[in-house]
Amino acid sequence: MHITYHGLSCIKIIAKTAGRGSDDVTMLFAPYDPKCGLRPPQGNADIVLIPHTDPQFNNPSVVRGNPIIIDRPGEYAVQGINIVGRDVSADIYGGEKRGNTIVFVLDIEDMKVVYLAGIGVEPHADIIDLIGNPDIVFLPVGDSDGIDGKTAETLARKIEAKIIIPIQYKTKKCTVKTLKDTGDFCSQIGNCPKKSEEKFIVKKADIENTVMEVVSLQVI
Repeated sequence: MHITYHGLSCIKIIAKTAGRGSDDVTMLFAPYDPKCGLRPPQGNADIVLIPHTDPQFNNPSVVRGNPIIIDRPGEYAVQGINIVGRDVSADIYGGEKRGNTIVFVLDIEDMKVVYLAGIGVEPHADIIDLIGNPDIVFLPVGDSDGIDGKTAETLARKIEAKIIIPIQYKTKKCTVKTLKDTGDFCSQIGNCPKKSEEKFIVKKADIENTVMEVVSLQVI
């Protein structure tokens, strides 16, 4: 599995869901509007996941080809990937400001992958049960109207992911005013790497004994 970060909450995953020798499947999460200050990723995708209607999560028009777009909660089986989506509150005001966002849980290359962009509060117990003990979690860490650094650290320890990849934080040129940088989260969690990687390449065997390792990705 190849993972790259494109700013805000936008993640691209390229995986071989049918095993070695099979065609790649490209998934794009939360492509955003250029008005957010960044340049959204270009190119084709097979599956596009949209967690929320806000422009920082919702601009599938930038994707070429004819992707399958998943923008509602439910259960899906697409190109060898099982996907579960559940609604949670998208802000600290019980959803009054932003409504709901969709938490996605995916089974990719025998790894449990959890995507939490846009969540506003620590999820209820039933959602924690759904997202707990993942191999990889994409965790928002810098939203002043939602999951900030301290709340993100608490949630990370509760779900006990093997790999934590921070998303939804302020980077250069980003114009989303509610976002902060990763400083608070990193000071709380205590093990953020000093260097960010251009991509993260992983298979299940690589992380069998890993516990709460933070992987920082460059915006590309």
